[in-house]
Amino acid sequence: MAVENADITDIADTGDAGSTIEAVAATATRYPVAPGVRLKVRSGPGTQYQLVRTLPLGASVPITCQKPGEWVAGTYGTTNIWDNIGSGQYVSDSYVKTGSDGYVAGRCS
Repeated sequence: MAVENADITDIADTGDAGSTIEAVAATATRYPVAPGVRLKVRSGPGTQYQLVRTLPLGASVPITCQKPGEWVAGTYGTTNIWDNIGSGQYVSDSYVKTGSDGYVAGRCS
């Protein structure tokens, strides 16, 4: 399994939920996005959710939590698992190389 640990840089705890999510993302293990894929980041766990941004080729993502959503067929199989990679940012786990067909992080609430 190809994963890399993220660096922790200048994280200040201001006590709000956004800071907590950013701190978790900064310390989470990062997983590579499938080669040749510019992965779309959505505001929720499905393609019907708003497009937030598109990741560049060669990106890796932190998985802060995971939740079930729309089924997607991708490079690494077909799954309904969506990875939360930041506040209001989800990607289909079918394009993220986690080394597992199941959950690798806790469920998002």
